[in-house]
Amino acid sequence: MRKIVLMMSVSLDGYLEGPGREIGWHRVDTALHQHMNDVLAPMGGFLSGRVTHELMADYWPAADADPKADPVEAEFAAIWRDKPKIVFSRTLPPGPAEWHTTVVPEVSPAAVRALKEEPGGDLSLGGADLAATFLAHDLVDEFRIYIHPVLIGTGKRVFPQGPFAPSPLRLLETRAFDNGVVLIRHGRDTD
Repeated sequence: MRKIVLMMSVSLDGYLEGPGREIGWHRVDTALHQHMNDVLAPMGGFLSGRVTHELMADYWPAADADPKADPVEAEFAAIWRDKPKIVFSRTLPPGPAEWHTTVVPEVSPAAVRALKEEPGGDLSLGGADLAATFLAHDLVDEFRIYIHPVLIGTGKRVFPQGPFAPSPLRLLETRAFDNGVVLIRHGRDTD
């Protein structure tokens, strides 16, 4: 069965974006970007909310068409554009959309569990609000949190306060990148 993998970049003080949705503090260099490409390439698809999807759709569909595009960015543009995407949104029209995207109006735990039963690679989950909904329904199987060495002081937290039951996790991997970013990867504790 494939897994739902929450992937987030976060400041050391726990924010995924600043108060004006700023993410310019992310320290993504070539090595980290290549790592992300290597992790995302075998994924079966992307799950996101409208805001995250629109942020990605504003840049990535044609990023590899620029002759000055960095090869690693060009590789990611193809990965993002060609993978199936499910966007959870109450404001976008439901149904098929550009770039292998399907818009659904809400998270149905039964539908997500059925999606996990389908063949294919794991599914990457992005967006804090959507992640909170998936967590509330106990739908997240793995966490890949990339901690950036910066304090931003305020903004949107990666894990909002919520009615979550304690969820024991086990450490699967840690990795420090040369740019100071640290990956901590946890999975469900199945014992």
